[in-house]
Amino acid sequence: MGFNPELQPAPQLEFAFAMRLSFGQRMKMGVQPSGFMRGYTGVTGGEVSGPKLNGTVVPHSGGDWPAYWPNGAVEFSAQYILKADDGTHIVIKNRGFRFASPEVTARMERLDPVDPSEYYMRLSPFFEAPAGPHDWMNRTVFVGTANRQADHSIFRFWQVV
Repeated sequence: MGFNPELQPAPQLEFAFAMRLSFGQRMKMGVQPSGFMRGYTGVTGGEVSGPKLNGTVVPHSGGDWPAYWPNGAVEFSAQYILKADDGTHIVIKNRGFRFASPEVTARMERLDPVDPSEYYMRLSPFFEAPAGPHDWMNRTVFVGTANRQADHSIFRFWQVV
């Protein structure tokens, strides 16, 4: 009896919402004993818009703690709060990776404009929503893309269906 990996259909994606996230000053704290450089960027606000969720990003409710790898990759680990239009507070815990050529990375470090097609940046968020109209997010897998700018990023999230 054999295993046939083709019997299960591939998951499909359905666009859920986009988020424009504003940041404060970006900091780098130096190389850590593990070999990567730790950073921090506080969230100063933003907006959420889409077919599945609309609202705002609660200002100063968290931030991102990136790890800058020696190979040029950046690992993101962020947490902050969204406020849906109905007043519900939703925690987002967002992880992801960005990788670009050394030339593109240098431009990004200078905060020069860089088209998202010039780098790989993917996200894997999960959410904590209280019981009610948004608790579906607690039991849904999402994936996302990012467009990083000097003072903000635009994230687009799809639910895996």
